[in-house]
Formats: sequence, C-alpha cells, structure tokens
Amino acid sequence: MTIETVRISEKGKVQLSLLKRKTGISNWNVLCRWAFCFSLSDPSNPPKENVQLDSSIEMTWKVFGGTYAEVYFALLTQRCQQDGLELSPKILNEQFKLHLHRGIAYLASNSKLKNISMLFALTN
Repeated sequence: MTIETVRISEKGKVQLSLLKRKTGISNWNVLCRWAFCFSLSDPSNPPKENVQLDSSIEMTWKVFGGTYAEVYFALLTQRCQQDGLELSPKILNEQFKLHLHRGIAYLASNSKLKNISMLFALTN
C-alpha cells in the first residue's frame, strides 16, 4: 500500500460540509468513500488539476477505508490499470486525490441530492 494519509482541499472541506448537512452523514471518511466511488464509476478520467491540500481535514488511509481499506486500494489500482497508467506510488496518490476531489465536487453540485435517501438513489 502506498497511500498513508488522505488530505482534503479547503474547497473540498466546504463541499463536504454541505454534504454533511444534506445527508446527515457526520463522518468525513464515510462521505469521502462515497465520493471516491462515485468518481470511479465515471468512465472518464478526472481532470488534471493542482489540488491544494490545505484544509484541516486529514485522516489515515485506514480511517478512510475502514474495514475495506484494501478493497478501496484495489479499486484504485484496477482503475489506474484500466486507464493505462503506471502503478507507481506517485501516480496512485495523484489519481486517488483527483478521483476523491472530483467525487466530492460531483456530489456537492448534484441538485437532486437533498437527503441520504437521494444519495442511495444515485447508485441505481
């Protein structure tokens, strides 16, 4: 495993705070898991951007993934392979950061997402 710490941008923190209010999910790591998986479900590559990891939200990979930390890492690895990317620690960290922040932005900007039930409905 190459990802040890998960950090969020200030913009991501604001978006996660909005998601906390909308869904009632109070844990950052749970919201981040949803966001990461939503981004992975989008077949396009996340746009390259310089995400400034400047907020106070920080967690270990183990906290991010919980019991399924290895599964989330396997999903990231599979996606990088699918996209033809090198499986170096640098690329895996970069792709995780890009997918996580794209997912956070996607969920936060979804006008249909007004409660936790609608979050579940997005999976259909």
